[in-house]
Amino acid sequence: MHAPVHHRVGSRQVFAIAGPAMVANLTTPLIGVVSTTAIGRLDDAALLGGVAMASVIFDCLFWLFGFLRMSTLAFTAQALGAGETREQTVILVRGFIVAGLIGATLIVLQLPLAGALFDLMGGSDGVTRAAKTYFMIRIWSSPFAFANYIILGWLVGQARANPALALQVVINLVNMVATILLVLVYDTGIAGAAIAALLSETIGFMLGVIVCRRHAVGGFAIPRATLFDRDKLMRLLAVNTDILIRTAALIAVFLFFTAKGARAGDVTLAANSVLNNFLLVSAFFLDGLANAAQQLCGRAFGGRDAKGFADSTRLVLLWGLGFAIVVAVLFAAFGPDIINVMTASEDVRRAAREFLPFIVLAPVPGVFAFGFDGIYVGATWAREMRNLMLLSLAIFFAAWLALQSFGNAGLWSALIAFYVARGGLQGARYPALYRATFSSPSPRLRGEGRDEGESPQRR
Repeated sequence: MHAPVHHRVGSRQVFAIAGPAMVANLTTPLIGVVSTTAIGRLDDAALLGGVAMASVIFDCLFWLFGFLRMSTLAFTAQALGAGETREQTVILVRGFIVAGLIGATLIVLQLPLAGALFDLMGGSDGVTRAAKTYFMIRIWSSPFAFANYIILGWLVGQARANPALALQVVINLVNMVATILLVLVYDTGIAGAAIAALLSETIGFMLGVIVCRRHAVGGFAIPRATLFDRDKLMRLLAVNTDILIRTAALIAVFLFFTAKGARAGDVTLAANSVLNNFLLVSAFFLDGLANAAQQLCGRAFGGRDAKGFADSTRLVLLWGLGFAIVVAVLFAAFGPDIINVMTASEDVRRAAREFLPFIVLAPVPGVFAFGFDGIYVGATWAREMRNLMLLSLAIFFAAWLALQSFGNAGLWSALIAFYVARGGLQGARYPALYRATFSSPSPRLRGEGRDEGESPQRR
């Protein structure tokens, strides 16, 4: 058992991680803009609808496996804090194996998977045909995309945010340039957009491996017994499963929200789509701070540094609250003008302005939802995070049932209630988890035994 080591945590350390993550997040939506613009110039509505449908499917599918990045980041940061240099490389290689297995499984199951997903989406024949063309090509990027999750999580877990940023930007730029060349110059249609995604993930993976080799102490040659250590594999499986369930619940909320908006009519659907872009903007900043929380809290957790953990929590939440207030004020002041730029339809403008107050309210509870997610991931309090997310999901549906008579306003109110529940429940549970983690000397609190969040106070 090593003695706790305190690492000073200040705003500089927070933004050394959060800043590059925010920049990387800002480049991601450009991929969708470029793909939509390139396919849109082909003047075929079915192709445009196909790439939109397939993109939504991959967004949700890949989002579902985001646990690969989160758990890799957390375990790497914990190993860094504990001074376990070689273990950090083991975590990387072990992550590559898991990513490869999941990606290969999706490729093997691509035909039944595509059939089930496209039946569920219910698009027209032309749109579905185009979307399947995109799907059958891009699905081959799965192993590389998931391996890139591992690489990005590993680099950020070591507090190497700048190379992680560089890799993310390269992946996005290659995707955009390849899409323009393949679709508009070489006239490959929707297949070109899918090939561009495959190419960008593959190049990102190759560059990522080169970068990781520079920082992998002892190289990638890991003894089989170490790589497949049963206790650590079971811990990895447990944490990943809990985060997977948590993410599935989160996706369910946003799919339900989109579906209910669609059933309310074209104008409401369009207005909600416009307003969702506001949520994405605030999420860029909050997700960057969540990355900082994952790394800093994970490192403090691994080093048994109670003060560093508490300082990290405080700074992430305070800076998040500051950003949220600024964003909310900007949305209130300039929201109507931004809406006018985003849509030319007076009906959609009027509907979006009507529901703009919900967007102004969202960033503040969003701080605590995103911030505590990062804190819980860093400490691998995955079981508690899963349970509290499921409870938040129940609160969301209860709020919607109670408020559905108010139409779209009731739907937005339920979403705000979901944000409040996520942050509020995790905030309320935090003190007990913190005390249990740092008051006990047991090594199981670093992940070898019973989940550190387990207590008589079950929810």
